[in-house]
Amino acid sequence: MHEDIRHWRHVFKLDPDKEISDEHLDRICTSGTDAIVVGGSTGVTFDNTIDLLARVRRYELPCVSEISTIEAVVPGFDLYLIPVVLNSRQGQWITGRHREALKQFGKMLPWESLVPEGYVVLNEDSTVARLTQADANLGRQDVIACANLSEKLFRLPVCYLEYSGKFGDMDLVREVRDTLEESQLFYGGGIDSAERARQALAAADTIVVGNIIYEDIERALETVVDR
Repeated sequence: MHEDIRHWRHVFKLDPDKEISDEHLDRICTSGTDAIVVGGSTGVTFDNTIDLLARVRRYELPCVSEISTIEAVVPGFDLYLIPVVLNSRQGQWITGRHREALKQFGKMLPWESLVPEGYVVLNEDSTVARLTQADANLGRQDVIACANLSEKLFRLPVCYLEYSGKFGDMDLVREVRDTLEESQLFYGGGIDSAERARQALAAADTIVVGNIIYEDIERALETVVDR
């Protein structure tokens, strides 16, 4: 795994399909966050991705693409996060789309810049759960099993607990982190205040803040807490 990720505690995730003003983008990129992740579940295209990349590139912080569709693969990012949705009911979100991408881009891929993520989607009402047909209604032992599947069997460097839109069970997140020995634990979902950011940081290695950027910029900036 790219070693820079080990030092990430807080990252902002920007959706190419959502509008953000230059002023708000400047405040996000100079907030003290460790990196900017560019990606979204729907409406992500080559054009809106490369436009957002060009705007973020003015700032001196890592800019990372989380790829959700082949059509939006854009060169020039520092790293490429590749989600593998471990609790999807559809094989295309585990290996199918990845195989198609390798058919098209295999000879051109910067392998040293690819970081696969073992995604576990845990909010059944979220867009990502519906899109990937994820079995999000998992018990604690199921989630722990997914974490072990990600790290021990598939050897994925990142395990990502995605609650997408709601604040998750921090006791469970902490239990997953304690289960993992080498993988970095990302947590995303419902982080909309400094208090929730601190709670999530106490449970996970890295927190991902997204939706609140577009709802309340001041509260979004408050999530960049002392860590």
